[in-house]
Amino acid sequence: SRYVNYAWGYNALVHPMNMAKRLLAMDGGFLDFYNSYSTACTSYATPYTYGTASTGNCQEDWINAKLIILWAFNPAETVHGSLTMYYLRQAKEAGAKIIVVDPRYTDTAVALADEWIPLLPTTDNAIMDAMAYVMITEGLHDQDFLDKHCLGFDEEHMPEGVPPGESYKSYVLGKKDGVPKTPQWAEKISRVPADIIVRLAREYALTKPAALIQGWGPQRHAYGEQPVRGSTVLASMTGNVGISGGWASGAGYVGRQRIPSVPIPNNPFPGKIPVFLWTDAILRGREMGPEDGVVGVERLPNNIKLILNLAGNCLINQHSDCNKTAEILKDESKVEFIVVSELFMTPSAKFADILLPGDSSFERNNISTPWGFGDYVVYANKIIDPPFECRNEYEWLVEVADKMGLKRQFTEGGKTVDDWCRWIVDGIRQNHPEFPSYEEFKKKGIYRWTYDEPYIAFKEQIEDPENNPFPTPSGKIEIFSPRLWDMNDPQEIPAVPKYIPAWEGPEDPLIEKYPLQCIGWHYKRRSHSTHDNNPWAEEAQRQEMWMNPKDAAARSIKDGERVKVFNNRGALMIPVKVTTRIIPGVVAIPQGAWWDPDADGVDQRGCINALTTHRPTPLAKGNPQHTNLVEVAKV
Repeated sequence: SRYVNYAWGYNALVHPMNMAKRLLAMDGGFLDFYNSYSTACTSYATPYTYGTASTGNCQEDWINAKLIILWAFNPAETVHGSLTMYYLRQAKEAGAKIIVVDPRYTDTAVALADEWIPLLPTTDNAIMDAMAYVMITEGLHDQDFLDKHCLGFDEEHMPEGVPPGESYKSYVLGKKDGVPKTPQWAEKISRVPADIIVRLAREYALTKPAALIQGWGPQRHAYGEQPVRGSTVLASMTGNVGISGGWASGAGYVGRQRIPSVPIPNNPFPGKIPVFLWTDAILRGREMGPEDGVVGVERLPNNIKLILNLAGNCLINQHSDCNKTAEILKDESKVEFIVVSELFMTPSAKFADILLPGDSSFERNNISTPWGFGDYVVYANKIIDPPFECRNEYEWLVEVADKMGLKRQFTEGGKTVDDWCRWIVDGIRQNHPEFPSYEEFKKKGIYRWTYDEPYIAFKEQIEDPENNPFPTPSGKIEIFSPRLWDMNDPQEIPAVPKYIPAWEGPEDPLIEKYPLQCIGWHYKRRSHSTHDNNPWAEEAQRQEMWMNPKDAAARSIKDGERVKVFNNRGALMIPVKVTTRIIPGVVAIPQGAWWDPDADGVDQRGCINALTTHRPTPLAKGNPQHTNLVEVAKV
């Protein structure tokens, strides 16, 4: 099979990854993927509750919230749209209380939080379940909202054919398993004191409107689908869905514009794999089917043999388990041909059979949209010519298409990058007639939409449910998902969201050997792995691991010392920052450092993916890169 690898080092609408897919679709097809490394679980799980992943109010509406819970949402470091911190600051200045729930005392918490609630990674659902227990037992939940808009909260609102005891309320009260999900139960799991859980539940239930905004870190855990759906249940229980100042939670996408990108023809090969399982498709593609998340075909006909990796570092650095991935890529009996286009000799570039120098964002014209939030489009104009033999990927893909006899079809009669930009603007204008002409857009460099009223997700569904059902099979918010029930895997994929003890979590017996949970976070000095090779950025923020003083003292480790972090998959060397800004029992390594193994395979740069696993999450088959047990040793 031919495979175009996930690659987002190039943020523009005329995108080399999609152009490569366009060409292969015209030449018999290719193995495609779905999902992303950023949001695999949240984009996949949220629709099981709401029928869509577009569940967010616009940021301008945050000013109307009286309480904002930032559950592992850290926009000060993970820049989630250029104005995110501005709107949160506006909300705080307007009187909103802001609570941060996170294993780390993040820069967002430093800047905004009235309270920081630290928890152990992978235990989010234990706290959510206990919050629900408090609301139910104290009568704080919005029963009218649940009766009118939701399926499966209690036994009186379950779908037909499901036996008693399967509702969310029954689960929380322990009707079936005999374990009420009390705050005391959650405290033992999460280390969050029971009285704090009680107070958080009461505040969220009694403060209207309130927004529980969930970041995307918790969904990169072993059972990352569960906190996604758990947050949607809490939003529903408190009646904060579809109202100004509220937040439906889940993925939180906001899409008010319809912006086209370069078209990819129908792929003659219908099969797709989850994006995280491409290394599995190299090793055992012919064995992979629906149980592995394969869609479109019953079984893959072949393993991956050819990879195009254009402007991305997921070939190894941003993928899990660098040591195992390197073994796979080095074996030419498995992957026979790898093409990489890059600006620098990245870890991924080192595995290329053919390495082509690309152009930078300063050396080409293109159109970009904001990442995360934002109602604008930018014309990214060229400043200088690319040096030497550096070329835009589209240029050499056109030459390849010519050799294949597909040039006219591929370029639609000779379109250049500039012509495709004009085509995109024409498409925007069809959807949004107020958008300027291509010439005017190029001259101004940016267009921003303005709206009279803030966008509120599900406003129509809540105000007029008869004429605006939710896009779920039942037309309601599906707290109990019949589709998940029909998968018949209640231990791994339950029909209601619940706490499931994670492998390599705090309850895994492996913690006796590797007693620290290891998570990652996004570093301000780089975007994923981009700019990690910049020595000036190293002066601003060195690559270092956070460790609580209690854990450091137990290992005689001092601040600034270089330590070895290891587990049964790999090891890395990194300086340590001893700080109370992280909960004991947890260490945190900024993700994106360039993997640099020595002769023994020990990474010298501090790349967290030397420690992570290829094991996917059960439903989305997503990347669980924040679920790792490790030990740290002084060297």
